[in-house]
Amino acid sequence: MPGYSILLGMHSFGLEETGDYGRAEEAGRRAVDLQPLDSWAHHAVAHVMEMQGRAEDGIGWMIAREPHWSGDDNFFKVHNWWHRSLYHLDLGQVDEVFALYDGPIRRDRSTVALDMVDASALLWRLHLSGHDVGDRWQELAATWDNHADGRTYPFNDWHAVMAYLGAGRNSEVERILASYRNGTDVTDVAEWGQRTAMPLVEGFTAFWHGDYDTAAQRLSGARFIANSFGGSHAQRDIIDWTLAEAAVRGGLTGLAQALANERLALKPHSPVNRSFLTRAGANAAPDREAA
Repeated sequence: MPGYSILLGMHSFGLEETGDYGRAEEAGRRAVDLQPLDSWAHHAVAHVMEMQGRAEDGIGWMIAREPHWSGDDNFFKVHNWWHRSLYHLDLGQVDEVFALYDGPIRRDRSTVALDMVDASALLWRLHLSGHDVGDRWQELAATWDNHADGRTYPFNDWHAVMAYLGAGRNSEVERILASYRNGTDVTDVAEWGQRTAMPLVEGFTAFWHGDYDTAAQRLSGARFIANSFGGSHAQRDIIDWTLAEAAVRGGLTGLAQALANERLALKPHSPVNRSFLTRAGANAAPDREAA
């Protein structure tokens, strides 16, 4: 049946997002066997490997199929490069991540919102991992100026805020927050922004400025409603990653250990998640002595 592979690719992604990883991978692989150029199905399998912490498998999957998804006419190519970057980052291969960011992810200075979301999210993850991203924030923040209005799409505004924080453009962060706080529109988007975007923007802003208690408070409240916010589980993982980092840095030992163990239950081989537990335990030592 013509188009059946496309249906399989869409089904694969739906199965992945609902946690049925075995069936998701099976459907996605069958889809790309039928149509090797189906980058959505390829991307669905990449999501499975990301969610299961199979970073080495993911890199192999991306490299082996790169000719099929990296063409100039593929609207989705930057997002697939972003997925490969996540695998390298989880393995601590930071040079590879920077090379991909400066190369296929951001070389062309894309003004497509999907590509800019990926760029913001990758720079933020690098920052969480303790790496200096230099002046990359400034270029990206300037590109966001034509998109982030605090009215149209809260998911994009939240990613713009990451770039504005990195670039030191706090007035733009306040502009977006004010738009949601003071908005009088009675629309789904306005409610969406107030309920979900505001606590995330406030939480990320507090984290950037070192107010880890406030960051943990805002993000703890937002993490369970974020699935109404847009994006995928892989994209929204940056919320829990930031929350866990805030808990570790803020000495919130109980929360840090709980989040680290929760992440390890999902991705037990992730060096990033093992690091959370190690650092949370280190912070707990003085507490035990005091007790």
